[in-house]
Amino acid sequence: MSSSDIFIGETIGTAILILLGGGVCAAVTLKASKARNAGWLAITFGWGFAVLTAVYTSAPLSGAHLNPAVTVALAIKDNDWSNVPTYFAGQLLGAMIGAALVWVAYYGQFHAHLTDREIVGGPGAQATSAKAVEAQEKGAGPVLGIFSTGPEIRNAVQNLLTEIIGTVVLVLAVLTQGLNDSGKGLGTLGALITALVVVSIGLSLGGPTGYAINPARDLGPRIVHALLPLPNKGGSDWGYAWIPVVGPLIGGAIAAGIYNVAFA
Repeated sequence: MSSSDIFIGETIGTAILILLGGGVCAAVTLKASKARNAGWLAITFGWGFAVLTAVYTSAPLSGAHLNPAVTVALAIKDNDWSNVPTYFAGQLLGAMIGAALVWVAYYGQFHAHLTDREIVGGPGAQATSAKAVEAQEKGAGPVLGIFSTGPEIRNAVQNLLTEIIGTVVLVLAVLTQGLNDSGKGLGTLGALITALVVVSIGLSLGGPTGYAINPARDLGPRIVHALLPLPNKGGSDWGYAWIPVVGPLIGGAIAAGIYNVAFA
C-alpha cells in the first residue's frame, strides 16, 4: 500500500472512530440529548461499534491501524518502521477531524449544557478564590470527557499501569488474530473480534481511567477541546495528557514483545 493510501485510510478511519466514539459520549453527557444518562454500557458498546465501523471502512486502504499503539506493535513485530510517521500523521489528523465533527453534530447541545448554571455554576456558585479559579481552568472542564479521558482517582502510577494493561490486551488481540494477508493490519474477521475486545476492555478495565488505549484517540480530541470556542469549557487537563499517550505506546511495545516470544 502507498503512503497516500495509508494517510487517507488512517485519516478517514480515525475520524469515523472518534466521531462515533466521541458521539456516544456526547449523547450520554450533554443536556438536551435524547440519550442523556444512558450510562456506561451505552458508552462501551458505542465505542465498540465505532471501532467496527472505522475498521471496515479504512482497512482496504491502510490496514486500519487507527491507533499509534497498534502501529508501533506491528513495526516491532515486522521490524519495519518505514511507514510509522505516515500512520501517526493520519491518525492524529483523523482524531482531530472526528472530534470537531462531534462538536458540529451536537452544537446546540454543547451550548445548552455549557450555559446551564446548574452544570457550570452561576454568580452564586463560582470559585471563591484565585487558586480555585486557576484549578478550574487547568483541570478537566465539564465536557472534556466527551473529547478525551481522565482518571477517577488521580494516581499517575496506577493510571499509567491501567492504560498499559488495557492496551496490551487490545494489541495482543490484533496481533494474534484477524490480520490480513499482508500482515499489516486487521482483516474483516479481525474487525469484529477487535470491536468486541474493545467492548470487553471498556466493561472490565475502563472504570479507572476511561480506557484511552490509543494515544491519537486521546491527544487529537484534547487538542480540539483546547481550540474550540466552547463557553465555560474549563481546562483540557494537560497535566494528565501524557498518561493516555505514553501508557498505550508502552502497552503496544510490550504486546509486540509478548507476541514475538510466545507466538512468532
